[in-house]
Amino acid sequence: MGSSRSTLLRGALGIAISVAAIWILFHSVDVPATLAVLSRANPAWIGLMIGTVFLDVAARGARWRALLAPIAPLPYRRVLGYTFIGYLANNVLPARLGELVRSHALGEGENLSRTTVLGTVVVERIVDTVIVVALAALAVVVLSVRGALSSAVLLGGAFVALLLLALAVAMALHRLPGADRVAAYAARWPQVVELARRLRDGLAVAARPRTMGAALAFSALAWAASIVSFLAAGQAVGVELSLSQGALLASGVALATIVPSGPGYLGTFELTAVGIASTFGVARESGFALALLVHALILAVTSVGGVVALVVRRRRAAGEPAT
Repeated sequence: MGSSRSTLLRGALGIAISVAAIWILFHSVDVPATLAVLSRANPAWIGLMIGTVFLDVAARGARWRALLAPIAPLPYRRVLGYTFIGYLANNVLPARLGELVRSHALGEGENLSRTTVLGTVVVERIVDTVIVVALAALAVVVLSVRGALSSAVLLGGAFVALLLLALAVAMALHRLPGADRVAAYAARWPQVVELARRLRDGLAVAARPRTMGAALAFSALAWAASIVSFLAAGQAVGVELSLSQGALLASGVALATIVPSGPGYLGTFELTAVGIASTFGVARESGFALALLVHALILAVTSVGGVVALVVRRRRAAGEPAT
C-alpha cells in the first residue's frame, strides 16, 4: 500500500514538473519559428540519427546482458527486447517506471528473481550516472562554462559520490559491525530478508572487474552514439556544435532525467537542452528545434522497438515461432 502510494506521488510529481517545463518553454520560445526551423531539417542527417539512436539502445542492451551474465547467460536478442520494453514503458509512464517494468518483464520471461534483476538495473543506472557526470564535468572544463550549469555538475558529482557509497554499503552490509544483530532482528520478517538477499545478489555484479569492464565499454559506445545524435541534429537544423558542446548537451539532458518527470521526459528534456544550447549562443528557437528532433527520434525508435519486442515476447510465450 505504501509502495503504491509512493509510486503514485512520484508519478504525479513527475507529470507536474513536465507540465511546468512545457509551460516555461511555450512562454519563452517562439514556437512558429521553431517549427519553421524544423521544416527545413536535412533528411540525410535525420537518417543518420535513426542509426545512432538505435546503436545507443543496442549498446545499452549489450551492457545489461553483460551485467546479467554472472546471474544467467541470456541471449543478446532477448535482453535487447526487454531493454526496448523498458524504453517503451518510460515513454508512456511517468517517473522512469520503465526500469521496474523491464526488470519485471525479464524476471518473468526468463524465470529469474525480479529483485535480483532489479539489482543489476541499479548497478546499470549508477554506471550511467558516473559516466554522465564525468562527461558533463569534462565538457564544462573544456568549454569554461560558469554559473548554474557548472553548479549543477558539482551537485551531480556529489550525488554520484553518494550513489557509490550507498552501493558499497549495500554490497558489504552483512560484513559491517552489528550486522549479526540487525540480521537477527530482521529475521522476524523472512520475506523482507529474502528480498534483501536477492537484491544484494544483483548488486554484487558490481564487484566483478571483468563484468564492470564490459559494462563500461558498452557504456562508452552508447554515449558516443548519443553525442553523435546531438551533433547530427545540430547539423540537420543548421547549428554547428563542437564535440564538447554535443557531449554537454547529451550529458546535461541525461542528468535532467534523474529528476522525476512525465511520460517520455516531455518538457524537461527540451527545456534542459534549450538552456544548455543557449550558453553556446544558440538561438532558443534553434535549440528547441534541435531538442525536439533528438527527442522525437528517440521516442520513435524506442516505441517501435518496444512494440516489436512485446509482440515477439507474446509469440514466444504462446509457443509460436518468433519471426
